[in-house]
Amino acid sequence: MANDDPKTLVSTDWLGAHLKDPDLRVLDGTWFMPGDERDAKSAFEAAHVPNARFFDIDDISDHRSELPHMVPPVEKFMSRLRAMGVGDGHQVVVYDQIGLMSAARVWWLFKLMGQENIAVLDGGLPKWMAEERPIEDLPPIVRDRHMTVRRQNQMVKDVTQVSSASKLGDYEILDARSAGRFRGEAPEPREGLRGGHIPGSKSVPFTELLTKNNTMKAPDALREVFAAAGVDMSKPVITSCGSGITAAIINLALERVGKTDHALYDGSWTEWGAYPTMPVATGDA
Repeated sequence: MANDDPKTLVSTDWLGAHLKDPDLRVLDGTWFMPGDERDAKSAFEAAHVPNARFFDIDDISDHRSELPHMVPPVEKFMSRLRAMGVGDGHQVVVYDQIGLMSAARVWWLFKLMGQENIAVLDGGLPKWMAEERPIEDLPPIVRDRHMTVRRQNQMVKDVTQVSSASKLGDYEILDARSAGRFRGEAPEPREGLRGGHIPGSKSVPFTELLTKNNTMKAPDALREVFAAAGVDMSKPVITSCGSGITAAIINLALERVGKTDHALYDGSWTEWGAYPTMPVATGDA
């Protein structure tokens, strides 16, 4: 792939060529949807890219919140990454065991914490293994490394900010869930949530941004997806999904087409859909 960018997305060829770089750090950021019986940590321990470390999205989060895997406090992020041997001066590549799903959330979280040198592995572990590249089941040798964090507060939005954006229309709010969930026709995977979407938001299912092989579409094809969804690219963007995981795929796609004024609604539908006082739209409106 000619568009390798160590700040957004890299190919398996790129990672293969850089795998032994002393300052490369590879993370497995796999997370499975509610109801999926697979265990990401066990699967990582059985097979992973050589010297990879497991980034536990649910653990490296704000446990003070009742919402799942919300952004962790800065201090917690720093201490967890230091214990993983990831810090200043490292080039980080994150992948997941699905292809391209939860890895984008880890990429976004690093960006939120002011880390620029992080990329998602396009196609993830399935593509890596399909190409018969090396894997191992050994734990990595970890040496502490300090990480300097400069939180980029503009990259994350809370329910109050999203409610304002919904009323004012000064942001494009893009929903990464399936079209059925967006319209309120398909059930939510979490119990107790209403069906539908944030009023004024637009449906951009994350699957539309990926090829059938779970790699990200080329920038021109991504622009076509946004255009087909009626996205006004002159406005800043807030992304949303079920719980703030797949929304980050839209953030990554926006970055790939050169749009940098985007944020993620961390609570997403798990928060909005649970509040009876928050307005809900259904259908395509």
